[in-house]
Amino acid sequence: QVQLVESGGGLVQAGGSLRLSCTASGGTFNSYTMGWFRQAPGKEREFVIANRRSWIYYGDSVKGRFTISRDNAKNTVYLQMNSLKPEDTAVYYCAATYGSGAYSDVKEYDYWGQGTQVTVSS
Repeated sequence: QVQLVESGGGLVQAGGSLRLSCTASGGTFNSYTMGWFRQAPGKEREFVIANRRSWIYYGDSVKGRFTISRDNAKNTVYLQMNSLKPEDTAVYYCAATYGSGAYSDVKEYDYWGQGTQVTVSS
């Protein structure tokens, strides 16, 4: 069983930066596709970014502002968020899958963290 634990959320002003971390236990971390999703109140869970092997896939709303990296030795994936906007406010979730299907599809992912709140003030 794989467990994912996010950390690093908080309150930041618009234009600021924040880095989220997600540490995995169980499984073979370097075999996973790791993704980040977010969910704002009243909205569906939205794809943010994913890393599969050497590829990085970006959601349209975060291109040029967010990036993903991973440290396989620490079983940890990071989400670096720059130039934050109030519309980035949401609960952010990391997710993992061994699959090679649609990286932006919520249903593709087998394991999810508990989420961490990010609030961007204007």
